[in-house]
Amino acid sequence: MSAGGAGGGAKGAYPPQTIMALGIIGGLVGIYLGHFMPPAYSFFGGIGAICATVWGADAVRRVASYGLGTGVPSIGMLALGMGILAALFGLSVGGIAGPIVAIVVAALIGGVIGALSNKVIGMGIPIMEQAMVEISCAGTLVILGLSVVIAGSFDYAAVVQNVVANGYIALIFIIGGMGILHPFNASLGPDESQDRTLTLAVEKGAIALIITGFASSLHEGLMAASLNMLVGFIIWYIAFSKYYAFIKRDAYQVVGTGLLPSAEELQ
Repeated sequence: MSAGGAGGGAKGAYPPQTIMALGIIGGLVGIYLGHFMPPAYSFFGGIGAICATVWGADAVRRVASYGLGTGVPSIGMLALGMGILAALFGLSVGGIAGPIVAIVVAALIGGVIGALSNKVIGMGIPIMEQAMVEISCAGTLVILGLSVVIAGSFDYAAVVQNVVANGYIALIFIIGGMGILHPFNASLGPDESQDRTLTLAVEKGAIALIITGFASSLHEGLMAASLNMLVGFIIWYIAFSKYYAFIKRDAYQVVGTGLLPSAEELQ
């Protein structure tokens, strides 16, 4: 990981505790609603995943502001890697309490990795241990939420058959990790602002819902898949519009660049 970023703690109008509560409560409520309600309402799992994505993105911006630089993408992928391990373990042993067990396991894994990062690797980031716990838990909830969208349930056998065995877990890994890592990676710098970064996280989470909604057609039928994608598109449109408004608010000037010049024009 190379040096970069703001070099200090990130500031924001929304305190970490508030966003953490949104991620945990919103994530779990969405996951359980998607599990217990008919398959047509599996989009609730995606909404839970969006809440967790916002939490993960905020944790990334707080730890990455100390100077991770190129480590921002790495930490997002790490979040989903820890999330897959914790989610599958929690669902395999926890039954109906699987998502809660998964969060506990994720917190333990994140704590160990955070301690190794600071104490062994010597990164020296004051909030590394806490941030890795948060990122690991957020990644776990994203995995669970998007799995519910595809499988219609967080039953271990259903997730293994409909998400893991057919390779959709790789899709979730990429789009879920992008939702957590990309918002700060796209916004880092002296003019980074929390509301713009987290709005981008909502937009990326909505794209994940649209993609997994399409994937759910294989197991839940076209009607449920269409509803999943429709809800995702509505959330995406609202979030993207808000994000563009924040861009115009924060940018010195927004102009159209036109087409790139041809090779002949550059000579």
